[in-house]
Amino acid sequence: MADRPITDKFVPELNLLSSFVIDTEDYLVFVGHESGDDTEEYELEIQQVVIVDRILYIAARNNIYTVDMDTSHTREIYFNKKLTWKSSREKLEKCILMGKFGYECHNFIKVLIKRNEDTLFICGTDSFSPTCRNYKIDTLEVEEEISGKGRCPYDAKDNNVALFAGGYLYSGTVSDAMSRDSLIYRSLGDTPPLRTAQYDSKWLKDPNFIHVVDYGNYIYYFFREVAVEYFNVGEIIVSRVARICKNDMGGNMAFLDQKWTSFLKARLNCLVPSLVNFYFNILQAVTNVVHINGHDVVFAVFTTPENSIPGSAVCAYDMLELDKVFSGRFKEQLSPASIWTPVPSYRIPTPRPGSCAGSEPLEEYTSSNDFPEDILKFMKNYHLMNEGISSIESRPWFLRTTAKYRITHIAVDVSAGANEDRVVVFLGSQKGMILKVVDISGENAFLSKSLFVEEMVVYNSKKCQYKGWNDPKIMSMKLDKPSDALYVAFRTCVIKVPLARCHFNGKCKKACIANRDPYCGWVKESEECKYLIPGDGQEFEQDVDHGNLQDMDDCSKK
Repeated sequence: MADRPITDKFVPELNLLSSFVIDTEDYLVFVGHESGDDTEEYELEIQQVVIVDRILYIAARNNIYTVDMDTSHTREIYFNKKLTWKSSREKLEKCILMGKFGYECHNFIKVLIKRNEDTLFICGTDSFSPTCRNYKIDTLEVEEEISGKGRCPYDAKDNNVALFAGGYLYSGTVSDAMSRDSLIYRSLGDTPPLRTAQYDSKWLKDPNFIHVVDYGNYIYYFFREVAVEYFNVGEIIVSRVARICKNDMGGNMAFLDQKWTSFLKARLNCLVPSLVNFYFNILQAVTNVVHINGHDVVFAVFTTPENSIPGSAVCAYDMLELDKVFSGRFKEQLSPASIWTPVPSYRIPTPRPGSCAGSEPLEEYTSSNDFPEDILKFMKNYHLMNEGISSIESRPWFLRTTAKYRITHIAVDVSAGANEDRVVVFLGSQKGMILKVVDISGENAFLSKSLFVEEMVVYNSKKCQYKGWNDPKIMSMKLDKPSDALYVAFRTCVIKVPLARCHFNGKCKKACIANRDPYCGWVKESEECKYLIPGDGQEFEQDVDHGNLQDMDDCSKK
């Protein structure tokens, strides 16, 4: 695509007329209490929140709390069950002997996923001796304990990802206490485990894993890493997506034994087009695949580096575009001093490497173990694609470059509003802010225009403080449509945030329409701004796309 100058269509955040900041002190908060215990302060050190079968799991330090999401809470959110998993004395002593500080020698819960209908798979750092367990999903009784190496980080500060697909655990983490051996790993299935090559920068170079998704025949890993292709100009961090085949069985004894034969990676581009393109290189968060207007899409949050002016962008990617790039040209460096260039087509083996056994162009092979030597040899050394993956419209869907914070989390609702046909994206910042952004592309465009609706300060310094200490950094964020709420986790609390605050517009029709929130509408019968429930049959007025206020009376100033 040719470079284009920046125009106002690239900066949707400038339309702030309908934005407002709301005090959220009355929102329900979880601070580690059970019913009847409302005074004790707990140093929770929450790592993440996960929703499984209408249960909210709060994974913290040494503890996992469960909250029944269908139970009504009036004062604060109380837990139903509390699972305590502390490190043994032996592991604590070993951790201290490794030179770690006391606050590091705990069991920080970093993996909590559903393994099957009866089992939860949970892993913790376990005082720098990572351990995983299977728990009965209904009673939280432990069934089995195994090593967490390659499945969970040693250090709570390290990002990691994990999911189960086809009976296998797919993880992205580090497998040593020094955080040097990063790997993409498959284990716990019926076949020997597979991993990326060890200490090989062409495979991975200091990656920071962000998300992993199961889609079609592949598993996709989203991460950021040091770009080996730019070593000649310095250490540059770029965002990537890697793809592996679910049916990959590894190579043979000569090449890629117990290594991936299908591992490919490409740069994930999120940029503002101009005479000199401006890239947002630091990937922060990615959604699961969502279906919008016939397209399978992921949204991703990118920021500028910490040592630069704060800036954030949200880009959307069509999954078809990802696979198109993975079918394109490979990239190589012919010598340590040379720049990276496309691999000539005559040097690529036939059939083309990087695909799955049993699928074109490798349909004649039932297993990757049977791939010819030239294919395995090629896949040992060539993983990076020449072309980057462009976002939809080749520009950000949303930009935020004037705030004093960076956006780090994302949740998306693709069936918002009374007609369940609106796309609403919630964005969480490092300063405890939540932003709501709506897609207003219209019928003849696709994810081409966004509208900034509101900004909320959701962190509650009064309720979430621990011994006078506050940390508004968001750790995790999950959207729950059945309860019409967003669960936002901080280190010391979890706050339940309603998806909309329609009542703040009260009896003022003009304010209700001007807000352009898909969740809110002016209900004619009661003459008030209300949260719209799909299918309830209420007549309402709303203009999300245009916010037309013609012939509407101003709000009373009383």
